[in-house]
Amino acid sequence: MTTWRARAGTTFTPQKQSALGARGMVVTNHPAASAAGGQMLAEGGNAVDAAVAAILALTVCEPMMVGMFGGGLMHIAQPDGKHEVLDGMASCPLNARPEMYEGRDPRKQTLGALSVAAPANLLAWEAGLKRHGRFSMADVIAPAIRLAERGFEASTYLRECTREVAADLALDPTISRIFLPGGEPMAVGARIVNAALGESLRAVAAQGAAALHEGDLGTSASIDLARKGGIITTDDLAAVRMIRREAVRGTYRGVEVYGPPPPSAGGVHVLQMLNLLEAYDIAASGFGTPATLHLIAEALKMAFADRAVATADPAFLDVPVEKLISKEYAAERRAFLDAARAQAWSPGIRAMESANTTHITVADHEGRIACCTHTINSLFGAKIMLPESGLIPNNYMALFDPKPGTAQSVEPGKRVTTSMSPLILRKEGKPYAALGLPGGLRIFASTFQAVMNLVDHGMSLQEAVEAPRLWTMGGPVEMEGGFSEETRGAMEAMGHQTVSMPHVAGGMGAILWHEDGRMEGASCWRADGTPVAIGGGPAQEGVRFWPDIRN
Repeated sequence: MTTWRARAGTTFTPQKQSALGARGMVVTNHPAASAAGGQMLAEGGNAVDAAVAAILALTVCEPMMVGMFGGGLMHIAQPDGKHEVLDGMASCPLNARPEMYEGRDPRKQTLGALSVAAPANLLAWEAGLKRHGRFSMADVIAPAIRLAERGFEASTYLRECTREVAADLALDPTISRIFLPGGEPMAVGARIVNAALGESLRAVAAQGAAALHEGDLGTSASIDLARKGGIITTDDLAAVRMIRREAVRGTYRGVEVYGPPPPSAGGVHVLQMLNLLEAYDIAASGFGTPATLHLIAEALKMAFADRAVATADPAFLDVPVEKLISKEYAAERRAFLDAARAQAWSPGIRAMESANTTHITVADHEGRIACCTHTINSLFGAKIMLPESGLIPNNYMALFDPKPGTAQSVEPGKRVTTSMSPLILRKEGKPYAALGLPGGLRIFASTFQAVMNLVDHGMSLQEAVEAPRLWTMGGPVEMEGGFSEETRGAMEAMGHQTVSMPHVAGGMGAILWHEDGRMEGASCWRADGTPVAIGGGPAQEGVRFWPDIRN
């Protein structure tokens, strides 16, 4: 692979190769899921069919990251340039109360049945199919059923994720039976089979999302959760809704940037930070130089100061979106930025999130794009498996403030706030790039830097997704190992406290459109990501088979 060498700053060598195709592209964090999406495109489906098939396959082969009992966002762009976000974020149970975790073991909010919020992502996937797809739920779920019943090979990534939370998984006999055989994480290459999940997927194939939200699958799940001390009921599953939202839009150096609105913080604060830095010559400053990294860190601190007080479920808090994404507000905040010295940022607006998620980016040759981020929150969610259904529920309640009276306090029906940031970029109205990744609070910091990599630094797509990242929300600045000791030392001299990290956020998946009509897909070294391209096409018009009588 070619080493990235800027005029000034950090050099690095991408570890993976991108893929090119003119007929379609699927990028996910598991090869089997990318293949499932590619199969839909090859069979005549569009980007949304492929996206839902890929997500459902990930519920099986990336079980530590995503599942039907979780939440997420689908950012969909149509060939005519219209964007919408299907919000399938989870919400507090109807019996939840602001003080429900006070005086309890703090682990109850992060581990086990009481940490589970009401899921809505299956509703979003179904809505995406019905609004934009060509195939039925039964069509797109078939690859996931096959993976669950026939199994898939465990990767090193899955084994290491399992090892990280093995002590918690061991507390639940059902989940440990599959992922901790003999008390140890499964061997790399071992076949993972979840027959109960296969049956649940078959129920969804036959009944759609109603199987979970109105039918026997939901009843079984609520009973299993109640036995484990949870408060999710069939009323919760019936009441939760998918919400269609308008994407937020801004520009950065002439490039249109579309992202998700609240309750996601991703779109709003990416635009806020891009506006802040648009006044600086980032290209001249160079990639990975102390001067550029300082500006990124200060932009992040500013954004997180505002996020803490201003971004939440818009049904419960009046979020000043227009102000946050305005160029004028960026200019106000820029006046306080010291280009040579780190500082603490307080909110300009008056008024815990897990890194374990998954992301897919899909495009078809007709101009549809599906950029989707979904999760069960922490690694393996609540760290339990429901024995009858094989489902691994989320632990989304961990994201709420256990103290009453704050923007993020527990309230019945309140939606989770997220940093998910599935972005779609356009140039002169045409698709330019689409990207996203898992990573909790570190997500929108990473998409922000990827946009700069493409627009300011002129990186290739593979370079843009693999380039070293940094992150901060006001404390230490996390810097990946790709940055040198000299660079970290220069940051320290500017007043930043730095800490070296093996990685910041997770595996990014992205698509870039070339002027000749080809799509390029790329995934990075931080996960099992794989791009699958559809090339070729139909035979030239007029070509037909002429039988040869000599054969």
